[in-house]
Amino acid sequence: MSLSAATLRSLKHHNYRLWAGADLVSVTGTWMQVLGVNWLILSKTGSAASVGLSLVLQALPTLLLGLWGGALADRLPSRPVVLATQVAHAVLAAVLASVAMSDPASMTPVYGLVLASGVVSAIGGPALGRFGAEVVPREDLPNALALGSVINSGGRILGMSLAGMLLPFTGAGGLFLLNAVSFFAVIASILAMRASEMHRLVHAGENSGSVRAGLAYVLRTPRLLVLLALALVLGSLGRNYQVTMAAMSAGPLDAGAGGYGLLSTVFAIGTVAGGVIAAGRPRLTIGLLLGAALLTSVAQSVSGLMPGMAAFAALILPIAAGAVIIDTTVGTRVQLDSPGDMRGRVIAVQGVVSAAAGAVGGPLLGWLCDELGPRLTLEAAGAATVAATLVAAAALARLSNVRLDRAVLLPVRGILRRAPAEQAAALP
Repeated sequence: MSLSAATLRSLKHHNYRLWAGADLVSVTGTWMQVLGVNWLILSKTGSAASVGLSLVLQALPTLLLGLWGGALADRLPSRPVVLATQVAHAVLAAVLASVAMSDPASMTPVYGLVLASGVVSAIGGPALGRFGAEVVPREDLPNALALGSVINSGGRILGMSLAGMLLPFTGAGGLFLLNAVSFFAVIASILAMRASEMHRLVHAGENSGSVRAGLAYVLRTPRLLVLLALALVLGSLGRNYQVTMAAMSAGPLDAGAGGYGLLSTVFAIGTVAGGVIAAGRPRLTIGLLLGAALLTSVAQSVSGLMPGMAAFAALILPIAAGAVIIDTTVGTRVQLDSPGDMRGRVIAVQGVVSAAAGAVGGPLLGWLCDELGPRLTLEAAGAATVAATLVAAAALARLSNVRLDRAVLLPVRGILRRAPAEQAAALP
């Protein structure tokens, strides 16, 4: 199989082609709405803190309700739940468009709709993850998740770009209306899928489908706990680059808003590259995760020493690529290493960890940048994630009876030499 065929192998499945196309449209619309909400709130209040409040309201339901969404996903058929949540998102986006077009004097209705959208995402997100795993066979799930990362990165770039161009003509309300329409692409794709080609996961029974049962499974699975703990540290100290890039641009690099925009573009390109690399791997293993985490953490620490814009941007590219490889590998292992009837709740726990990482890491890195300066913050955060990676590698090596040097150094050498994943990974 050629590299291009390996990278795109999930697209040979009819249902995944429909899912990927709909995902691109939906993600594009979602990021158009993100920009529109931020601009609407900022233009009406003049307060960046008010924009931050909307982000908190969007993430809070996942922290509070995500586990119940996972239990629901494991007990109910995924297809009707996903269809219902897509309709709900479309209705909320349409109502938000109506509010924006009425030139509201208060942002309270906007905040309420943002919170409601977060609730729908918290309840429906795990079912969406389960359904996405059912459109491809198990052996192609890692590739499908990696291609999903590429689609999400591409949709983010496209959505933000289109929103920037359309906003002066359509206003924020027009962006919200376009997002409402985008959800019908997902609905249409689901209705057009072939039921005979679905790879359905087993569902939990009445007694085993509870939140408590899901948490008990996670707590009694040491390997999964180590993965989630590592994801939390990497996500909080190594993923919130929007904060540190802004601080570096405004401070040591003296690049201003233009420099921040350039770095954001470079970061987005890196995420696409990382998704393509992950999609081309035959397997996404724990060894690959540890190797990518170590290399990315070292690069983050070194980035704080870079003297100018060009050198800093040059390191941002592999850091962004590594971040996507890490996130895709974590998502793959969390799904493939968990039983089908627990899949929704495990996905929900991963979502809670991701939301917590963003909620904790962003403010923490911002405070550290103010107190220590962005350079020292990058160096310290990178050192902390290196330490967390080594601790996780030691724990996983012990659980798998693998020597620590094979658990970390072999994957690193494999990544640097572009060796096949089977040769580059010490841990399964």
